[in-house]
Amino acid sequence: MPRLSEVIAALDALWPPSRAEQWDAVGTVCGDPEAEVSRVLFAVDPVQVIADEAVKLGADLIVTHHPLYLRGTTTVEAGTFKGRVVHTLIKNDIALHVAHTNADTADPGVSDALAGALDLRITGPLVPDPTDPEGRRGLGRLCELDHPETLREFAARAAAWLPQTAQGIRFAGDPDALIRTVAVSGGSGDSLFEQVRAAGVDAFLTADLRHHPVSEAREQSPLALVDAAHWATEWPWCEQAAAQLDAISERKGWGLRTHVSRTVTDPWTAHAPSVTHPSIPGAPN
Repeated sequence: MPRLSEVIAALDALWPPSRAEQWDAVGTVCGDPEAEVSRVLFAVDPVQVIADEAVKLGADLIVTHHPLYLRGTTTVEAGTFKGRVVHTLIKNDIALHVAHTNADTADPGVSDALAGALDLRITGPLVPDPTDPEGRRGLGRLCELDHPETLREFAARAAAWLPQTAQGIRFAGDPDALIRTVAVSGGSGDSLFEQVRAAGVDAFLTADLRHHPVSEAREQSPLALVDAAHWATEWPWCEQAAAQLDAISERKGWGLRTHVSRTVTDPWTAHAPSVTHPSIPGAPN
């Protein structure tokens, strides 16, 4: 079996920490470099339920997309929820490694996995990485549909093929407008409207769209917007990342067993549909 340091080196080759944003917190959070690794669990969030799942599975390493300590800390005291995660991992000899914005812009990266989950044909990055001579790395992806479909149909595709969450799928635009080209960006994407408009696509699928940016974007162009849950847009990366590590393990003869958590760690737990009432806006006449 490989040592943790060997597995981390392989992961860093896939998602070099140097390509993470300066504000990000990627890399290994805890773990003994000399410890042997046989099972690896991939997940979006390093929360307690994932730590408990790793213990039950007998995993030696968790790889998550989201950092545990994005803004730093002064304590890992077990009375805090993040400290409890660290204590659980260390007590059970489980390492934690994070690939965040360095996985967002990788080739393949988070948005490649999102496009793949939606069966979209990728034509290039939305925001190219200027340091990539091949022009394949970058944030977000530009995609084409094999056959045009209405915005209503495209939203239904996303609702059916992305992991189920309480939010589901929201969209803004004419439901009958035809969609041929799409930009996708896993995670929060409303800072990318300028690049999306410049790309000239028919629709933009991302997560965490806020009222004011969406309102302004809709006033400026007929761009259709499709808003999925943050966790749902990034979970497909876990399967892609596990497959990448599987290929490395097979090539090196490591015999690693990789697992992808199916635990929904999206923070929203329920959705109450709007109910019309004569005294509120939107009620039928």
